[in-house]
Amino acid sequence: MAKPIIQVKALGKKYKIGATLRHDTLRDYLAHYIKSYGCSLKNKNNFRNSEKYTGLSSLKAKREFWALKDISFEVMQGEIIGIIGLNGAGKSTLLKVLSQITEPTEGESRIYGRVASLLEVGTGFHPELTGRENIFLNGAIMGMTRAEIKKKFDEIVDFSGVEEFIDTPVKRYSSGMYVRLAFAVAAHLEPEILLVDEVLAVGDAAFQKKCLGKMGNVVKEGRTVLFVSHNMGAVSSLCKRGILLSKGRIKTIGEVNNTIATYMQGTEKLSASENLINHPNRAKGFRPLLTKFSMGINNGIAYYGKPLEVKISYSFDQKIAVPQFVMSFHNDCGVKVFTLFSDYQPNNIPNSLQGIGEVVCKIESLPLLPGSYSVSLRLWQPGQKLDDIENVARFRVEWLERDIGQFNWDSSLGVVYVNAYWQLHNDSTMAPIY
Repeated sequence: MAKPIIQVKALGKKYKIGATLRHDTLRDYLAHYIKSYGCSLKNKNNFRNSEKYTGLSSLKAKREFWALKDISFEVMQGEIIGIIGLNGAGKSTLLKVLSQITEPTEGESRIYGRVASLLEVGTGFHPELTGRENIFLNGAIMGMTRAEIKKKFDEIVDFSGVEEFIDTPVKRYSSGMYVRLAFAVAAHLEPEILLVDEVLAVGDAAFQKKCLGKMGNVVKEGRTVLFVSHNMGAVSSLCKRGILLSKGRIKTIGEVNNTIATYMQGTEKLSASENLINHPNRAKGFRPLLTKFSMGINNGIAYYGKPLEVKISYSFDQKIAVPQFVMSFHNDCGVKVFTLFSDYQPNNIPNSLQGIGEVVCKIESLPLLPGSYSVSLRLWQPGQKLDDIENVARFRVEWLERDIGQFNWDSSLGVVYVNAYWQLHNDSTMAPIY
């Protein structure tokens, strides 16, 4: 019987909100020290009146927060598991514990194999070292010999696309260059286990596709992947099993499309409008340039074959050159049904935008069949993604008049209805076919 390559038993991670006694990393400790020193200087003249020194703040600091609680699961070798949930559900904390970046408060995790982690831009890179030096450093950390790293070096550089800057210190890299090289290193240095957080959102669309293809190849080679993402389409296409986290606990674990459906239904919020400034599904590292989303429907219900108007508000503090507004529609399993691009369809949007404004997208005839759907938004300028929000809002589609066929439409037949005309050609001169 095959042995699990990852075993997690009753895992929990507790933080004390505002606590200053324990720090997971040296960076946390130094940041706290500098902050505390600054606060002490600021408050030294009103020491007696400051709540900080009366003991009140220390009492408040005792409030506990469980980022993870009672997490148990097993992963077999060669599996790719999708880990999904809202921001704050504990997905990133789980990967940090499995990567041994932070220690669990309770429970245990056992990993049998060499692990490569891609948790956030720059993880594992030394900013003063060049791209070349960081490749060898990361390989050494993973226990590879110099000869093994050299064998993979050209493939890593080619995949990352940063060959022109490979001898430049990575502190001078853009975020896109950083993540391309980081992913290339993590995926090519032959780890038995690859832990990937939502870092692919930093790269452009072509590189994201390239990364997803590489992860598929990694699994075919018998290696294991834990994949955290808000992109339900990518999770559905790559993974066979999924884990849904909610408030630090496992809500469901099982077949990936069932897990995604549970997630989508659990977050269902039929609403004609959404404030996007603090939306929980905005991808990491993006500022809220898209500020509001609204659909011209009542009670979150749209109708097949009828017009649909969508409004997207924006606030650009700097000039955005050649802005592209992208809106994608997904079904209950997170599969992308269709995508609308502002620059590929008729529009009057100027080549540059700045300030506060609104764009309107008008769909003349909604092709979606009855069911639940979600909308995701992205803002691009050439070669760079500027904002990214998955599952912005959900809505339902219904028939307005039940006159399209006289049978129950099953979802296995598709999600769009296309009008077509069927005609019989009955030409008596046509030769019979035997």
